[in-house]
Amino acid sequence: MRLTFGKLLETLVAVGCLTAAVAHAQEASPATVLFENVRIFDGTGSALSAPSNVLVKGNKIHRISTAPIPVDRRADTRIIQGGGRTLMPGLIDAHWHAAMAAVPMSVLLTADIGYVNLVAGKTARETLLRGFTSVRDLSGPTFGLKRAIDEGIVDGPRIWPSGAMISQTGGHGDFRMPYEVPAPRNAPLTHGEAMNGGVIADGPDEVRKRVREQLMLGASQIKLAAGGGVSSAYDPIDVTQYTEAEFRAAVEAAENWGTYVTVHAYTPRAIRMAIAGGVKCIDHGQLMDEATAKLIADNDVWLSIQPFLDNAFANPQRSPEARAKQLQVFAGTDNAYELARKYKIKTAWGTDILFDPKMASTQGAQLATLVRWYTPAEVLKMATSTNAELLALSGPRNPYPGRLGVVEEGALADLILVDGDPIADIQLITDPDKNFVVIMKDGKLFKNVVP
Repeated sequence: MRLTFGKLLETLVAVGCLTAAVAHAQEASPATVLFENVRIFDGTGSALSAPSNVLVKGNKIHRISTAPIPVDRRADTRIIQGGGRTLMPGLIDAHWHAAMAAVPMSVLLTADIGYVNLVAGKTARETLLRGFTSVRDLSGPTFGLKRAIDEGIVDGPRIWPSGAMISQTGGHGDFRMPYEVPAPRNAPLTHGEAMNGGVIADGPDEVRKRVREQLMLGASQIKLAAGGGVSSAYDPIDVTQYTEAEFRAAVEAAENWGTYVTVHAYTPRAIRMAIAGGVKCIDHGQLMDEATAKLIADNDVWLSIQPFLDNAFANPQRSPEARAKQLQVFAGTDNAYELARKYKIKTAWGTDILFDPKMASTQGAQLATLVRWYTPAEVLKMATSTNAELLALSGPRNPYPGRLGVVEEGALADLILVDGDPIADIQLITDPDKNFVVIMKDGKLFKNVVP
């Protein structure tokens, strides 16, 4: 039979697809992974365990024992010799921006969404390889990225997406140019709105509509801007944004879907207004006073706070106005953490890194700065089991049901093997390339450099 060029090409393509499928199967994680001779930080305690063995089957931790765990040493079983290293839960960043961490603001406001998605995909893989296996994304066009990660197209962390941050006109999410104001009633969507980075809504009815849109797209929680921001051009830090009625509209829409609203807020007035409207989480809070801290605690509201200090990890601000606002926030950080501890507020941690790929790479180093206020064990607990409790607040909108942030039988297998003891030396988490020798998410090995 004569082999035409077309038949030859068809055959080569078929062979290539088969070869690729076989290679993929060979690279796939084994069904069973056994960590032998590890000391465990379980995400809740203050000390490491005795030398132990941990068996992972599928995507869950199946067994933990100080005695040897027998396994069928078949080809689909991987045995990792821990050598006394520390096995701990994957880290969780409760205030992340997957699509905006590594893209400059000028690019985000003008670039094609395809380019933004490609950069975000690269950032997602880097985030996972820093040991952050879960993130709560608090504004940005990340629904497509989350889907690609969940389908195994792109490597990255689990994402709890908020979708677009909802802001009032002239608020923290209004990035229009002055020449676009006043806007006609039939004005088209801005570039930021069209890509679902942030949307503007005024009045309870419009807020309710925008919240419902984000829930329709797959938001696990909703974010509103309740006060002035550093990176936004038109709103001083002291400005209070939205009314109690507008917050209530957002909260009711979210609660109808079984989830909650968090808000960007620094000042006492913004925080009080948001709590009166029924929100369940305050993100930031650096300028709160003692009465506001007590109000947060009395209402069982979460505080997701970032260690904003005037140090090497500060988001760069290029305008004098933004820098002045940033310094206002920095000045309140120590007091906010002290109040959070005094009133035993449910406190989560996140970075809120924006618009700078170099800053994104310091994610673990920023976590380590919490030792200014907490012990290393408390820091690690906050970034694992405590942050996992906040993620679970999404209720039925939680995209990844299961226990996270802990090393215990039945929990989801998001794990890091650390070359050393991070409770004794918290600085180990600042260099994940060197010190995180195994990174597992959902029972799959994304990094393993143990001999």
